[in-house]
Amino acid sequence: MWLRRSVMERGAWSPDSAGLGCCGWLLVLFSLLITLLTFPVSIFMCIKIVQEYERAVIFRLGRIIDKKAKGPGIFFVLPCTDSFVKVDLRTVSFNIPPQEILTKDSVTVSVDGVVYFRVECPVSSVANVSNADSSTRLLAQTTLRNVLGTKNLAELLSDREGISHSMQATLDDATNHWGIKVERVEIKDVKLPQQLQRAMAAEAEASREARAKVIAAEGEMNASRALKEASLIISESPAALQLRYLQTLSHIAAENNSTVIFPLPIELLQQFLQRK
Repeated sequence: MWLRRSVMERGAWSPDSAGLGCCGWLLVLFSLLITLLTFPVSIFMCIKIVQEYERAVIFRLGRIIDKKAKGPGIFFVLPCTDSFVKVDLRTVSFNIPPQEILTKDSVTVSVDGVVYFRVECPVSSVANVSNADSSTRLLAQTTLRNVLGTKNLAELLSDREGISHSMQATLDDATNHWGIKVERVEIKDVKLPQQLQRAMAAEAEASREARAKVIAAEGEMNASRALKEASLIISESPAALQLRYLQTLSHIAAENNSTVIFPLPIELLQQFLQRK
């Protein structure tokens, strides 16, 4: 009786067994009788242990006991009528294989990513889907195709964070019934065709050259305006032109001492030509 009360407290005996029917009751009582007759050898078959990061979903004649998982630590099962499935609660990551995707603006790109998820409800991950891990992987591939198919190439290259959040929300809603919590989705790499890469590089280079020419033309225009203003100021005073000559001479002498340039006014040459 003490063993029976202990088993009931640990969860290997549950009121849910009342729904097993007469045959189920007989099998449970028979299994319990065998356990008592073979005690203490049978105790080693009844005691199970799960780690801190694991949970055990116990089935008694095909029914989940208490509709919840057991653990961590020690729990008891009946050898003949009970079976259990261990579920790992740690976060799992996997790579999404490169997917050939046609974007909204009809550009074919190859995109891959990574998904982080964990089991949030062990009972749902066991009872509602045959293989939660494989199903999540396949769903991630189709979700990547569906989400990126609604984006154009510019959005795909510039808004990766928004696309990742959209995929995470979509996957989380789809896997909620499986007891899966999708924690994070990231786009790893976007591979463009070589021809498209060359075209984009040529376009960017042409754009940079056009901007450089515009900047150079604006600089020449500003310089010409400044020279025009300077010439008007110098033309008002002939002495200013001579001072400019001397200033230029001083700059040249400072840079190259072996060369001396002396400016000669053209008016003086004209007087010598007239005399001849």
